Amino acid sequence: MAGRINDEDVKAVRDAVPIDAVVSEYLQLRNAGGGNLKGLCPFHDEKSPSFQVSPSKGLFHCFGCQEGGDTITFVMKVDHLSFSEAVERLAAQAGITLRYEEGGYNPAHQRGERIRLVEAHKIAAEWYAEQLATSPEAETGRIFLAERGFDQAAAVHFGVGYSPQGWDHLTRYLRGKGFTDKELILSGLSQEGRRGPIDRFRGRLMWPIRDIGGEVVGFGARKLYEADNGPKYLNTPETAIYKKSQVLYGIDLAKKDIAKSSRAVVVEGYTDVMACHLAGVTTAIATCGTAFGGDHIKILRRLLMDNGSARVIFTFDGDAAGQKAALRAFEDDQKFAAETYIAIAPDGMDPCDLRLAKGDEAVADLVEPRTPLFEFALRQIVRRYDLDTPAGRAAALDEAAPVVARIKNSGAQHEVAVQLAGMLGILDTQFVVKRVAQLARWARDRGGKGPAPAGRPRQPYEAAPRPAVSGPALTLRNPVYATERELLKLALQRPELVCPAFDAYGVDEFTAAPYAAVRQAILDAGGVEYGVRDPQEYLVRVREAAPDDTVRAMVTELAVEAIMRRTVDEAYAGEQLVWVRRRAVDRRIEDVQSTLTRLANGGDPAQLAAVQNELWVLQQYGQALRERGAAAL
Repeated sequence: MAGRINDEDVKAVRDAVPIDAVVSEYLQLRNAGGGNLKGLCPFHDEKSPSFQVSPSKGLFHCFGCQEGGDTITFVMKVDHLSFSEAVERLAAQAGITLRYEEGGYNPAHQRGERIRLVEAHKIAAEWYAEQLATSPEAETGRIFLAERGFDQAAAVHFGVGYSPQGWDHLTRYLRGKGFTDKELILSGLSQEGRRGPIDRFRGRLMWPIRDIGGEVVGFGARKLYEADNGPKYLNTPETAIYKKSQVLYGIDLAKKDIAKSSRAVVVEGYTDVMACHLAGVTTAIATCGTAFGGDHIKILRRLLMDNGSARVIFTFDGDAAGQKAALRAFEDDQKFAAETYIAIAPDGMDPCDLRLAKGDEAVADLVEPRTPLFEFALRQIVRRYDLDTPAGRAAALDEAAPVVARIKNSGAQHEVAVQLAGMLGILDTQFVVKRVAQLARWARDRGGKGPAPAGRPRQPYEAAPRPAVSGPALTLRNPVYATERELLKLALQRPELVCPAFDAYGVDEFTAAPYAAVRQAILDAGGVEYGVRDPQEYLVRVREAAPDDTVRAMVTELAVEAIMRRTVDEAYAGEQLVWVRRRAVDRRIEDVQSTLTRLANGGDPAQLAAVQNELWVLQQYGQALRERGAAAL
């Protein structure tokens, strides 16, 4: 970066883009009370939402992993951007032209690497789409789509394009847009040739792959010509912006409906996603050249909010490869709170073929939950054994029982264990039930790592590592700490209720070191009086005044955490002000009494008189606080 972004422009970006609008691009948010929103944290795995967003303050904070900050910080952390890259992305969304100091603004040289790679992909996607729509050569691609039931409108909706067969058409086009050869290689759009960069994708139908925020980060390219010696599908290689295990095709189009309906449909290919969406199944998504795995689950969990009534439906081909994919998906089933199902179309057709053969209604009917994924997994296991022999039944039980033990609902687990006994032909149903219960208990004792393998001794309980806690541990059951915390929350969230009295409070009136540091940061930022004048900028200034990340995280936490009282008014604020001041006065009285005792044994009479006077004043002030409350402050 050759120049620093103008501070006024940074403030304009921060004010222009609502934090809840940005965060909701990545996870589902629900009402948390007090004007706040909550969701599953994108920065660590959790089963219940501890991630909170305060739209009025422009801040987020996770009470689980302690991550927090403003809109810019969120974009930096969630997409691994530098500060400048995050500001530039948000500025582009808000239509704000940024000014740069120390040399002016030069887009070609000053934008961060990630921003440049994303921009190259955006331009490439538009160019590919134009080729499909207008190029005579792309007729092959248009015929391919038409034969699968996709017209021009469908191609436009999904951004489908065409890459010409020449060696360097896109490379030359992007060079003309100011991109360097190094940027084209890093983006994965070009590759090294004998005489310089050439197009990676040539003579193929192109699907743009977008991240959950809607930005193009890669492409899936389908082979069209027999002369093409490459694979049927060729995807963008791993780059700084594209990790195939962390993207889901169609997630940008499906995310709102997934969150709204608490349902996601996982299909196998790009055309299957298109077919589902056009048939009204707008929650369909697909992986990009890789098996459905843990990182994909994290994306869906944030959208589904781990709602126990949520549904994830997998559609797989009925062949051996499809069955293997289904069993792989089941391996991660326990990571969902959602119920998982499998849907296999008649004759093993995928959604695209099914739509062609039987229409939209058949696709919609296919993805209605039919078979629980665990039931499918059990049947695939059992069919591999000779159940006519005791040895075969025993071996099948050894492999199938751990699958049943993974079922999260204990009632369902018992019922399926009974069903398993019937499937295996084991007359002693209770033996199977007890075997499953034993494996489930072992899994719990091993910290949720799955049942212990057959023949292995029971493992000691392994507790999951706790996240690091910012700052010294605070016992909030201590009424002193609880009141100090509540007063600081009011000072950050509702400064008008504690102004101007709070600004007269000393740092030493806060007994917990983290709270004293926050009080100092508020003082350094201009006090609550500044917060009344400019509430939005106030929190930015307080966070900037914090001496380190630990205190900054505490500021964010207190600015987002809900105030304990449902009705927050001047009376409640006055109570907190009084309690903190009364305890400070009581502590000072104890100190003065100790000094007085010492001076009474031969001390300076003048000093003794001064201390006695101070004690009298403090006692009178304490009495006034008890009798008159906030009016005595």
